[in-house]
Amino acid sequence: MKYRSEIDGLRAVAVVPVILFHAGSAPFSGGFVGVDVFFVISGYLITTILIDDLEADRFSLVNFYERRARRILPALFFVMACCLPFAWMWMLPNQMEDFAKSILAVTLFVSNFLFWKSSGYFAAEADEQPLLHTWSLAVEEQYYLLFPIFLFLAWRFGKSRVYWMIVVFSVISIALAEWGWRNEPKANFFLIPTRAWELFAGSIAAFIVNKRGVQGNNALSLLGLAAIVYSIFMFDEHTPFPSLYALAPVVGSVLIVLYADKDTLAAKLLSTKAFVGIGLVSYSAYLWHQPLLAFARIRSTEAPGQALMLGLAAASLVLAAFSWKYVEQPFRKRDRVDRKTIFSLSLAGGLVFVAIGVAGWQFSGRFEQHWLARQSESVRSTYAVLNRANPELSNFGADERGNQNLAECRFNTRNVDEARGQRILDCFEQHGPGVLIVGDSHAMDLYGVVASRFDAPFLIGITQGGCQPSTAGPYCHYDNVAAFVEANPEVFGKIIYEEAGVFLLREADGTKGSREMFSRLRLTDPVENIEPDMEHIAATLAYVKRLSETVPVLWFLPRAEPHIGKNYVLRNGCQGNYVFREGQYELFERLERVIRDAIDTARDDAGLQAKTWLSQNEQFAFDLSKDYMTCDDIYWSDGDHFSETGEVLFGKRLPDDFIDF
Repeated sequence: MKYRSEIDGLRAVAVVPVILFHAGSAPFSGGFVGVDVFFVISGYLITTILIDDLEADRFSLVNFYERRARRILPALFFVMACCLPFAWMWMLPNQMEDFAKSILAVTLFVSNFLFWKSSGYFAAEADEQPLLHTWSLAVEEQYYLLFPIFLFLAWRFGKSRVYWMIVVFSVISIALAEWGWRNEPKANFFLIPTRAWELFAGSIAAFIVNKRGVQGNNALSLLGLAAIVYSIFMFDEHTPFPSLYALAPVVGSVLIVLYADKDTLAAKLLSTKAFVGIGLVSYSAYLWHQPLLAFARIRSTEAPGQALMLGLAAASLVLAAFSWKYVEQPFRKRDRVDRKTIFSLSLAGGLVFVAIGVAGWQFSGRFEQHWLARQSESVRSTYAVLNRANPELSNFGADERGNQNLAECRFNTRNVDEARGQRILDCFEQHGPGVLIVGDSHAMDLYGVVASRFDAPFLIGITQGGCQPSTAGPYCHYDNVAAFVEANPEVFGKIIYEEAGVFLLREADGTKGSREMFSRLRLTDPVENIEPDMEHIAATLAYVKRLSETVPVLWFLPRAEPHIGKNYVLRNGCQGNYVFREGQYELFERLERVIRDAIDTARDDAGLQAKTWLSQNEQFAFDLSKDYMTCDDIYWSDGDHFSETGEVLFGKRLPDDFIDF
């Protein structure tokens, strides 16, 4: 296969935004699309190699897997080995258990399944997963495992038919992705059925280049580069992904593959020494960056500063150059490492890491004992308190899976379907009108608060973390709730709405609100350049208005969110000085005033007469010196959610008529 320097340059365009995105660089809000660019490149290069081998009648699965082992495993195993001592020294017991599972999953190339089932890619705890980024390697390896076999078996039908088979597979895959982001967003992000079309896009490009070569076209190659750059800076964690939105980086990459002839402006740019140099070490850079950033977050008492994270991003390139020269290159040379040796070392390394992963997982309890034995009494007692505050399970009345089924007509659910709708209707027949709590994960907290305070026999919650009316995808519950309420207006006498205030804020430069706005700050840092997001507030108000046209709605206004990290709590203990950052509480008061004014203004409309608001901050009167934790309990399960004991504590502060109608 003829070497194309612009493809190495394209690797640089892929890897740098990914690294900066994980480092928390705000402008690179869509940097995660670099992975999609990598998928296209991989699909193109692998398919080109396979086509050349098939046409020359030298195709061999053994040769193919040997090349993959040489390319992938030495650097991967080296980085994993380097992670082990830092994990042992710095990780908390629960983090160590998760890390052991990831070691096992990475070695077996199924880490995409592990992270699908454990944490979302954009979840806060994902930042502390050193091997989170290996999900994409797992997807590629699954492709490498199956695609050569398919191509070998299908080749007998002719190149043209194989090409159209891949086109059909691509259409099916992107259709699955469109369904997936609406219905199963986590599976959609991590699993190969909804990612395969991105690899197939590269395969399709390989067939086209094989037939007609690279066609020089300045306009199309520059358009492709512009599409990638656009997605890097304009997409963010709220962009449904992968979906039709992913066509921007994917088609952009395909246009470069097809039309960036060496004489085009795009190829000349991508072929410069800087781009090619980074591209050559891009695989190692990708491997190094996430462990560096994750361990920095694990080790830091408070959020690492942006300067440190950018410094570590740069360090990943330095380490990449080292491992490329001294690990990747030697193992690629057959005269230094023959086939038998590479397979033997791959098997031995795999077995060692499988053993480490299984041992770390199965003996996590012993590690916890060992870890606790090294800690002071203060840390041990604080750890015990923290360990009871799992944000997924720490809700009043929740079972071991986090479900809140307190009674037949006292339950909280993620959505309303036919079965749950009928259950609610049966409750209405039995008890008359009930109370409904709607919103995101903060409304889930509120359900626990209300359920702990009141014995109302008909109390329903329909809440879903990560879903707000302003950015709700079809998988969210808001439209279904509104449709149910409109179809059955007599079922509820009152609806209480709540959502996290952070998603009703934005940074002064227009960046949409996220928990990182606060969690990246130290407690001594002032909160500045953050303001109410009028667009999101208007969208939420429109939804509340829609509900209120059928049933009276109370908007329980956003709580002030402390966003104090677990490491800080662990190191400061129950006697620590827990306070809001300078300007933080005042920001949420300002947000509250803006929402109140918007509601009060809307009251002039006849259709909004029944809509009201209540200040959560006034009701709960948070004093973090007493309301964050004691030496026996912690009242917050993470930076902005209540623990079960917090729900009970704050529930006692609700007015007696809170659920009356």
